[in-house]
Amino acid sequence: MIDDSIVRGTTSDRIVRMLRDAGAVEVHVRISSPPFMWPCYFGTDIPEREQLIAYNRTVEDIRQVIGADTLGYLKLQRLDEMVDGLSICKGCFTGKYPMEPPTQDIRGDFER
Repeated sequence: MIDDSIVRGTTSDRIVRMLRDAGAVEVHVRISSPPFMWPCYFGTDIPEREQLIAYNRTVEDIRQVIGADTLGYLKLQRLDEMVDGLSICKGCFTGKYPMEPPTQDIRGDFER
């Protein structure tokens, strides 16, 4: 199984389980980004580190949580090589943001 990221992990474990239920003998997961280790204030709605599956877990821990046989992430160095020197935000991977992140939750409540 290939996915762009694992953020909370709640979808990955379900997909791995569905693949096994469908008859997969092994499930090998590859993620085309580094692990999300820090909140993202500029795109992905993740305000707290505790919500991230990679926070305080090793790749082996995450593999066990999602139930895969193997798990591999894109290395941060490879991400740098792939963008070929372009300036991109890597705050959610490194904790180093291109600008000071907000100090309070500015999302607000949305009512229908």
